[in-house]
Amino acid sequence: MRHYEIVFIVHPDQSEQVPGMVERYRQTVTGRNGKIHRLEDWGRRQLTYPIQKVHKAHYVLMNVECDNETLGELDHAFKFNDAVLRHLIVKMSEAVTAPSPMMKEEKSRSLTSPAGEEGAKPAPAAPVAEEAAAR
Repeated sequence: MRHYEIVFIVHPDQSEQVPGMVERYRQTVTGRNGKIHRLEDWGRRQLTYPIQKVHKAHYVLMNVECDNETLGELDHAFKFNDAVLRHLIVKMSEAVTAPSPMMKEEKSRSLTSPAGEEGAKPAPAAPVAEEAAAR
């Protein structure tokens, strides 16, 4: 089996359906003897550019180990789900289990940690006012 990193973004009006979607995708992978190494909910974030006149979306990251047939099924599920605005699947050389840099953000949470605990403490706010005063 190969390792993949999957990021998908969901329409903000469908944010309340994200846990159900994640559980469905999790069962798709684990039901075919795959493994989920990392699963993170990054929450609602600003898009770089509008997609279908939407400026914010809900982001989810998954690192999975699965066969090609399961990957095709996931890809098919993303394509035909109207709530998924975009998805990206990248083949990885090895399993990634460490928290992503996005987990340092305040609203992010790991879905693989027990009871949905916060994965990392929020990063301290950058001293923007001090930098501006120094200029």
